Amino acid sequence: MTEPLRVLIADDQTLVRTGFRLILRADGIDVVAEAADGAEAVEGVRRTRPDVVLMDVRMPEMDGLEATCRILAAPPALPSARSGEAAFPDRPRVIILTTFDLDRYVYAALSAGASGFLLKDVTPEQLTAAVRTVRTGDALLAPAITRRLVRRFAQHGSDTAALHRDLASLTPRELEVFGLLARGLSNAELAARLHLAEATVKTHVARILAKLGLRDRVQAVIVAYETGLVSAGVREAAPRPAEGSRTEAP
Repeated sequence: MTEPLRVLIADDQTLVRTGFRLILRADGIDVVAEAADGAEAVEGVRRTRPDVVLMDVRMPEMDGLEATCRILAAPPALPSARSGEAAFPDRPRVIILTTFDLDRYVYAALSAGASGFLLKDVTPEQLTAAVRTVRTGDALLAPAITRRLVRRFAQHGSDTAALHRDLASLTPRELEVFGLLARGLSNAELAARLHLAEATVKTHVARILAKLGLRDRVQAVIVAYETGLVSAGVREAAPRPAEGSRTEAP
């Protein structure tokens, strides 16, 4: 029997945490801990080892960005920098909870390794689907929103150091796939654009992620912009996926 999915909710608003907890538990998802600030979230992850963390950005004591960095940067098998702190043996997936006025924080969190983001007015169905999506290893991006985020901050610079990757390891076809992937095309759209079978596209995407040492499409989008493969001003002419849809697994 499959073990229930385990989630930690970090938000300084009690009503938000309560609402999310009720929604998740109604769908059979186990809420193992709640946190009112980033420091509590870090400790909660260390103590309960959730599969997924729903992380607010603006919280007292320690914000969600710093908490995300600490959770995702800790080596799984080594002690953390602070004496007496245990490392995270199995790093969870982190979903950032945000509103549009926090765009730059979202970009920085994605760069730090978060698996995606949700707006706080998410529907119950979108919330549970998002948690299950990232748990299986997929990245959570609403394509139109993500393009807006990355273009905006790629052209002005972000608060994080650029991710230096050697794109020379990619074949010409992989570079072509990478560029289109970074503009938000799904596997089906990539297949149609390049006249390839969808299975072939999935193979290309998987090889790109492996060669560049990337975990998912979130990181791929960021790297494509930060390395200059895709220009912040380029508009993609292909049909856009429906607002609120997610990216696909490789």
